Amino acid sequence: MNWLKTVAAVAFVQAAFLLPAHAGDNLRAIQSAGALKIGTEGTYAPFTYHDESGKLVGFDVEIAEAIAGKLGVKAQFLEGKWDGLIAGLDANRYDTVINEVGITDARKQKYDFSDPYIASKAVLIVKDSNSDIKDFADLKGKKAAQSLTSNFGKLAQTSGADLVGTDGFDQSIQLVLTGRADATINDSLSFFDFKKHKPDAPVKIVAQQANADYSAAIIRKGEPELQAAINKALADIKADGTYAKISQKYFGQDVSK
Repeated sequence: MNWLKTVAAVAFVQAAFLLPAHAGDNLRAIQSAGALKIGTEGTYAPFTYHDESGKLVGFDVEIAEAIAGKLGVKAQFLEGKWDGLIAGLDANRYDTVINEVGITDARKQKYDFSDPYIASKAVLIVKDSNSDIKDFADLKGKKAAQSLTSNFGKLAQTSGADLVGTDGFDQSIQLVLTGRADATINDSLSFFDFKKHKPDAPVKIVAQQANADYSAAIIRKGEPELQAAINKALADIKADGTYAKISQKYFGQDVSK
């Protein structure tokens, strides 16, 4: 029976050595392979989408490429639908997801996050000529163009607005521009992207929520070295101007704060 104990002991030692590589940090494996595998949608402009030539582009794509570059590897993108994107981490399909993944308490229970790389706030948008609406409280009795099931729609309703249902940001803005709605509460990043492409559009932000929502790179639990490396990469691209350049390209301003 002694030989069985010996075999069991050897197996236990081997498992102890294999465990970190299997369940823990994989930074060395990434650097050895020369690629950081990144989960992304590829259908969510201006963050991750395909341009007219079919090339994967976007704010998150360029941030991910910059992070990979700081790690000394290439960015390898693996596209998938949002519903199963984060679950791909559990299946070891990729090393991280960089796709406007919001930092939430529920997600933090199962995954780890890098430092935030982008912030968004709920903003109140009206026509340039509108002088009646200056804050959320001024929406009482006014028409707000909103996606009815969104958090923005709920905020508008709580503020006393009469909701005009829309399919999303683009339609909401058009209703404000044409006067069919007095205002819309929407995402600041969507507004900045809109103004980047249509700087002369006569709409403005008159108020914004104090608290921002932050997005970050999401990784599996138990990979502190990879988390630290991504955080350092983010700090480096902010320090050397790379982040500012990407941010200006897509939004015309710094969207990290």
